[in-house]
Amino acid sequence: MLKSGPGLAKGATLKRSLGLWAIVGLGLGYMTPTVVFDTFGMVARDTNNVVPLAYLVALIVMIFTAVSYGKMSGAIPSAGSAYTYVRESMHPNVGFMVGWTSLIDYMLLPMVNCLIIRSYLEAIFPAVPGWIWVVLYCLFVTTIIYLTMQGTSNVNMILLVFSIIVMIVFVFMVIVQLRGGEGIGTLASAQPFFHDGVTMSAVLMGSTVVCFSFIGFDAVTMYAEEAKTPKIMPRAILLTVVIGGAIFLIAGYFSQLRFPDWNVFAPGGDMQYVEDSTLPLIGQEVGGNVLQAVLTAAGFAATLASGLASHASVSRMLLVMGRNNVLPKKVFGYINPKTHTPTFNIVLTGLISMLAIAFTLEMIAAFINYGALIAFTAVNLSVIAWFAVRQGRRKTPKDIFKYIVMPGIGMVLTGVLWAHLHLDALIGGVIWTVLGFIYLLYITRFFKRKVAGFDEIQPVTGYNKVPIDTE
Repeated sequence: MLKSGPGLAKGATLKRSLGLWAIVGLGLGYMTPTVVFDTFGMVARDTNNVVPLAYLVALIVMIFTAVSYGKMSGAIPSAGSAYTYVRESMHPNVGFMVGWTSLIDYMLLPMVNCLIIRSYLEAIFPAVPGWIWVVLYCLFVTTIIYLTMQGTSNVNMILLVFSIIVMIVFVFMVIVQLRGGEGIGTLASAQPFFHDGVTMSAVLMGSTVVCFSFIGFDAVTMYAEEAKTPKIMPRAILLTVVIGGAIFLIAGYFSQLRFPDWNVFAPGGDMQYVEDSTLPLIGQEVGGNVLQAVLTAAGFAATLASGLASHASVSRMLLVMGRNNVLPKKVFGYINPKTHTPTFNIVLTGLISMLAIAFTLEMIAAFINYGALIAFTAVNLSVIAWFAVRQGRRKTPKDIFKYIVMPGIGMVLTGVLWAHLHLDALIGGVIWTVLGFIYLLYITRFFKRKVAGFDEIQPVTGYNKVPIDTE
C-alpha cells in the first residue's frame, strides 16, 4: 500500500517488485482483450468487413510507437507517460499541452466502460431503458471509489486469464462452425484482409477506431519505478503491444470469417449494436444463450475492473493537478478527512460518466483516440528531441536509424491515423486543445511563470494532513 503524505514527500520510493511478465499482465489487463468484440460491428462497417486488416495496420503503428515508449522509459525511468517525456525532452509548456490533451483519455475512459456495461445489460434485459443501467453503474462505481481507492491489479490479472480462456473457447467454437459450413465455410481465407470494395481510406478510418483497443499499453510506463530493473521496461512495453495485438488479430480474424457481413448486426437497419457493443450478439450467434452469458460475463467483469481503475486514476490525476495548483486547489485538491479520498473529483468523474446516456461507444472512442494519437505522436517526436537533438546522437547510420528514422516513421503513421479520425472528434478535440492553450496562458501569466506538471503518480506536494489511500 502506497500512501501520499509526509513520508512520501521526504523521499520514500516505490518498491521494485514487479517482474517482466507481471508488468505485461498489468498492461494486457488494462487493454481489456474482450474489447475486440465490443467494437467489431462498427469496425466491420467502416472497413467493409476487413476488421483484421484494420488491427494489423494499427498494430504496425503501435509497434513503432511502443519502441519509442521503450526508448524514453529507459532514458527517463520514472513513473509517467507522454507528457513526462515531452516535458523533459522538449519543454514544460509543450508537455503541459500534451498532458492536457491526454486528459480527454482519462476523463472519457470511465464513460467508455459505462457504455459497454450498458450495452451488455440492454442485450440481456431489453425491456429496461438503457439510462437506468447508466445511472446504476455510475452510482455503484462512484460509491466504491468514494469509500476507498484500493487498486485492482490482482483482480485484473484473474479477470485477464478468465477473459483469454473464454476467448479461446470462442475461437474453438467458431472453428467447429466454419468447418460445418457456417460463415464463409473455411478456416484459411484472405477475405478478412482484402476483397473487392476495400479502400485504404476506409481501413485507416477503421484503424483509428481499433487504436482504442490498444490504449493501455502506454500505461505500462507508470510501473517504471516498481520494475525490478528499469531495463525490462522496453521489453515489457513491446511485449504488451505484440501479445495484445496478436489476441486482437486472432479474435478479429475468426470473427470476420464467422460474420463476413456486418449487416447481420443491424437487423432491419437497427444500428444499436453496431454503434455500441456487438459482444452480446456475437456470443448469441456463435453459442446461443450459454456462450452469450459466458462471453458477456467475461466482458462485464473485465470492463467493470477497468472502470474502477480508470475512475480512480482520473480522480488521482485531478487531485495532483489541484494540489500543484494546475486546477483550483481548494476544490480539486480537497481530501475528505473521513474517507481519505478526493471526493469532489470522484463525484465529478461519476457525473461525467453519466453522459453515457446520450453518447454511443463509437463517438466516445473517437474522442479518446484524438488524445491518444496526439500523445503517441508526441512520444515519437520526444525520442528525436531527446536523443538526436539533446544528446547529439545523429552522427552514425545506426543512431540516425534508431533515433530519427524509426520514431519519424512512428510519428508519420500516428499522424496519418489522427487525420482519419471522425470529424466531430477532430472538432471537439481541437476545441479542447485551444481551451488548454488559453488556460496555459492564464496559469503562466503569458509564459512569465513556470507551469506545474501533473503526472498521475507524481507525489502530491504540500500535502501533510490527511493520507490518501492509493494502493
